[in-house]
Amino acid sequence: MHKQLDRIIAHCPYKVHVIVEDYKTNEIVWKNRAEEIFSSASIIKVPILIAILAHLQKTNGSLNQVFKIAPENMVDFSVITEQKQIRATLHELLLWMTITSDNTATNVCIDLLGMDAFNDYFNEIGLHNTRVQRKMMDFERQKLGFDNVTTAQDMQQLFRKIYRGTLLTSEWNAVALDILSRQRSHESLKRYIADDVKMAHKTGGLDTVDHDTGIVFLEVRDYFIGVFITEVTDNDKARQTIGAISKIVYEHFTKQEEGTD
Repeated sequence: MHKQLDRIIAHCPYKVHVIVEDYKTNEIVWKNRAEEIFSSASIIKVPILIAILAHLQKTNGSLNQVFKIAPENMVDFSVITEQKQIRATLHELLLWMTITSDNTATNVCIDLLGMDAFNDYFNEIGLHNTRVQRKMMDFERQKLGFDNVTTAQDMQQLFRKIYRGTLLTSEWNAVALDILSRQRSHESLKRYIADDVKMAHKTGGLDTVDHDTGIVFLEVRDYFIGVFITEVTDNDKARQTIGAISKIVYEHFTKQEEGTD
């Protein structure tokens, strides 16, 4: 596996940040550029999701509470915007934010706690290089140097806590895993995997980045994989690279399950 991954990364014209963890042994079996900070794109929505669920747990809140959708939070490429919705339940907002990466839903969610509260929570749970500093599609603020950022290592730590259930009660953690398991974008980690494998994951992409990160559930041996590609000039090529890396890792773990590695 290591030699195959070395070859892919060596031939990729972009920066490739990878981290893989074996949940059976708690071992980091592969990593590359894991500590470097980069633009998170939509994978920032995973820590936002967990922060909101933690807030609901703490305040005894409900997923059924309804929020108005302010016009200033509506952006293009959103199923909520397309439907001209003016209100939605929190559960609906969290679902659309995650499974279709809905940016209108995300902007409403950011207003729910505020950026400072999100960042305080991220720091509290050990995500020291993860920050939300702008709303979705706010490229003017991005030009001023305020971007949403993270690292491969931060995402690995966050998903480990989700997998182990150490951040939320079992009830709220089940909500998080259910939402993440309903991801509708499968152009990266699942791209070249023919099997009907279950993943709880999140994608993210901008013109210059493509990411996919999450948990892969196998019969005996679950694992975490995060592949984050930066300095991208061809997004489809970047997603092909993520798919190739994911297939190699998947075959490594499935062979271990079969005892043929």
